[in-house]
Amino acid sequence: MTYSAQQLLGKVNAYLKQMPYSRPPKGLYEPIAYELDLGGKRVRPVLMLMGYNLYREDVDTILPQAAGLETYHNHTLLHDDVMDHADMRRGKPTVHNVWDENTAILSGDAMLILAYRLMAQCPADKLPQVLGIFTETTMEICEGQQWDMEFEKRMDVKVDEYVEMIRLKTSVLLAAALKIGACLAGAPEEDARKLYDFGMKMGLAFQLQDDWLDVYGDPKVFGKNIGGDILCNKKTYMLITALQQADDAQRAELEGWLSATNCEPAEKIAAVTRLYNKVGVGERCMERVEAYYNEGLAVLDSVALPAERKQVLKEFACSLMNRKV
Repeated sequence: MTYSAQQLLGKVNAYLKQMPYSRPPKGLYEPIAYELDLGGKRVRPVLMLMGYNLYREDVDTILPQAAGLETYHNHTLLHDDVMDHADMRRGKPTVHNVWDENTAILSGDAMLILAYRLMAQCPADKLPQVLGIFTETTMEICEGQQWDMEFEKRMDVKVDEYVEMIRLKTSVLLAAALKIGACLAGAPEEDARKLYDFGMKMGLAFQLQDDWLDVYGDPKVFGKNIGGDILCNKKTYMLITALQQADDAQRAELEGWLSATNCEPAEKIAAVTRLYNKVGVGERCMERVEAYYNEGLAVLDSVALPAERKQVLKEFACSLMNRKV
């Protein structure tokens, strides 16, 4: 049986709901339950189950590992909110606002430990491989976060550096989800590697498309107001490319807006967007998105399984990009 994305999402949510946090102190575990209850698309655990379901039908047997991956992902979000001093997450107050920063840090630490405990509840013969992938991935995500923080203070960030940062910060966890699922199912090593590469390419395409949407997207479709990255001078593909490709006058104008204070937000967004249009940043970004997207689909096509077996995974990945198969 091949499960639909919706069926797998239902399994993940049901499992997360029933995870017990009955041990004291409540002040440690209640923030964890709160963070996980904020919702989200559960993309990573669903991808893990899909990677497994390509080869086996008993997906319920790896729900602990899928829940572990989602717990880890939310651990990173909880700590990100503390570092960013964010007030809201998915429309609700962040953990450090409901409780306090010390509680948020400690509960986030506990989530990381819980994630490892859940991940380790796999067959003994799969444990070294699964923990090896998971541990390497968690280290890479820390590296990506550090690069992202360092980029905030630099004006000379190169496109290749940025792509490597988003690969580490975003793509590796999507890729690892598929690879761990495939490994738990006993998939051939070559298939597991290709599924990892597929997840990596799709993650890069998704993040670059997100950069583009922040400038050119429809707020009703995008789900948030456009121009947020422009207002906070975030080093995205759009800004980095504009700084590199602009002529002297355009660069001077752009740098002026980056250093501007007390300007009207709408005015800054409009002015920077005009500069992006002159430099052709949007077209360059979408060219990269299309390249990664098509490369990803080609890798998935090369996985040694019948096309119909891979269809649900392909449709799910395309839906994340708002594409049709």
